[in-house]
Amino acid sequence: MPGSIASFALQATLTDCLCRWISFSYVQDMVYRYPAGDPLHPEALKEKQRLCRDAFPTPLALRAHRALSWLRRAEIEDADHDVRFILLWIGFNAAYAGDVEASASSSAPEGERGLFQAFFSTLVKFDGRHRVYDAVWDRFSQEIRLLLDNRYVFHPFWQHQNGVSGYADWEQRLERSRTAVKNALREHDTARILSILFDRLYVLRNQLVHGGSTWNSDVNRDQVRDGASLLGCLLPIFIDLMMDNPQHAWPMPNYPVVD
Repeated sequence: MPGSIASFALQATLTDCLCRWISFSYVQDMVYRYPAGDPLHPEALKEKQRLCRDAFPTPLALRAHRALSWLRRAEIEDADHDVRFILLWIGFNAAYAGDVEASASSSAPEGERGLFQAFFSTLVKFDGRHRVYDAVWDRFSQEIRLLLDNRYVFHPFWQHQNGVSGYADWEQRLERSRTAVKNALREHDTARILSILFDRLYVLRNQLVHGGSTWNSDVNRDQVRDGASLLGCLLPIFIDLMMDNPQHAWPMPNYPVVD
C-alpha cells in the first residue's frame, strides 16, 4: 500500500511537471499578434490608411504605406522568427525613414541608433493614452528585462570582444544601463525606455542582417522571438500614432517616388 501511494505520488508529480513544461514551452513559442478586428491589427490599420491617405502630406503617406506593407507581410510569417524580425525591422525603418541619411552628418552618437531618441520623443508626445508605455510594461515586462540583461545584444560587450579599445568596462556600462532603465521607469520616461530597448534590438538586427548569426540558431532563439514579439506589438502603435498626427512635419523619407 505505501508503495502504491508513493508510486501514485511520483506519477502525479511527473504529470504535473510535464504539464508545466508543456505550458512553459507553449508560452515560450508564442509570438504576440493583435487579433483580427483589433484596431491595431495590420489589416485594420491598412483600412484606416486607405480612408485617411488623401489627407496625408506626401512624407507621411509614403512612410505609412511602406511601413504597413512590411508589417502586413510580417503578419503572415508564422514559423520563421528570424524572417519575421527582419520584416518588422524594415517596417520600423520605413516608419522613421528620412532620419537615417541624416545620420551621416548628425552629431548624435553612433549614427542611426542615436536618432531613435528624437523619433520616440515625437511619438510619445502624441501618445496621450500611454499606449506605448502600457504595451511595453504590461505585456512584455519580463521579456524586456531579460533582453536588457542579455550581454549578447549589448553593443559595448561586442566591442570589447572584437578588441576595440575603451570597452573593457562593458560590465559597468551594462549596470549603468540597468540603472538608467530603472530611473526611466520611475519617471515614466517612455522615450528613454524605448531608446535603450531599441539599442539592444539594433544589435540583434545587425547580427541577423550582417550575417553575424546562423538562421534559426538555438543560440539566439529567445532574443529573436522576443524581439519579433516586441516589434510586432509596438510597430502598429507607432504607425497608428503617425497616422493620427498628419499635422506633424514628418520628414521626407529616403528614396521618394520619382518619375
